[in-house]
Order: sequence, then structure tokens, then C-alpha cells
Amino acid sequence: MNEKELLQIKQEALDEHIPIIMDDTLEVISKILTDLKPKKILEIGTAVGYSSICFSKFLAENGKIDTIERDIQRVSQAHVNIKKMNLENTINIIEGDAVDILPTLQDKYDMLFIDAAKGKYPFFLEHALRLMSENGIIIADNILYKGYVMSDYNKHKQRTAVRNLREYIKQVTENPNLKTEILEVGDGLAISKRSSI
Repeated sequence: MNEKELLQIKQEALDEHIPIIMDDTLEVISKILTDLKPKKILEIGTAVGYSSICFSKFLAENGKIDTIERDIQRVSQAHVNIKKMNLENTINIIEGDAVDILPTLQDKYDMLFIDAAKGKYPFFLEHALRLMSENGIIIADNILYKGYVMSDYNKHKQRTAVRNLREYIKQVTENPNLKTEILEVGDGLAISKRSSI
């Protein structure tokens, strides 16, 4: 992989204030993916394709990534970036709203990465559980949302997002079929695996 090109994609996103995966978050996920060697990854929230490109390094041979994005401008930017990295046959962008697309998917995925509309995390989880493979893992980014989720934050503007992120955490930590850790890296990361009980 051309690290110089990748660095350029990252820098352009940062310059344009497009939210991309943070370095320390990526570091944690990279370790998980090194052990997992996933055949299929589903990403909810493509942005400019930076995280998908980073994840592609850890795929098993002939592995594939499906990534969902509703913002047309970001979709076209992601296409350019993915092509630049010669990954058009590895990363498949599904254009549209994840709320509409997720119910239509039937594949099983070894990793599901949730990084899209915060207010929809419980809905995303419902489908991630259905789509995760036997040894699959669900990773939700920005789960602590600037610290609001663990505080008594109740400002009107972010209230729905904060409430639904709290609901997501409740569901993944109380689900007897899941083993979940919440890490305070980046903006918070929830890592859920199937429980071995």
C-alpha cells in the first residue's frame, strides 16, 4: 500500500474538516484485525474512504469490504480515493442511507464498524447482530461522544444522539450473548464479541 498516498488522503480530509477515524482508534482496531484476519467487513459510514482503505490492509486473501455512505459528495470523493489506492475490487461503496440499506443485506461479516449517525446506533446494532459471523466483532466508534454520554449532559441539540448512544451501550453490555468492552480511546470505542459462555 502506498503510505504516501494514504497520508495525503488523511491530510485532505483533516483540512476539509471531514471526520475520519482517529489515529489511536485505528491503532486499537488494527491490532484486533491483525488477529481476526477478516474475510468480510461491513462499515456503516464511509466518509472519504480513509478507514476502509486502512482496514483493507488486514483482510484475508481475496477479502472484501462493503461500506455504506449517504452523502453523495463523500461517495464520489471515496471513489476517487479508493481508485487512487487500487482497491476498487476490494472496497465496495453502497450509496444510500444505512437505515434503508441494512435491512436488505444478507451476508455475514467478520467485522462490522459503526461510525455514522449517532442517533441511529441502536438500529445499526440490531442489524449488525443479525449480520455478524460466528466469530464476528462489532466495533462502534464515537460511543462516548465528546464525553457527553457519561456525563449528565442534556442540551437540546444533542439530546437524541446522547440518549441513543447510552441505549447502545446498555444493549451491548447487558446482552448475555455479547462480551463488550468500552475503551476511552479517540472519542470512545465499544468492542463487542460473541460471548463464549
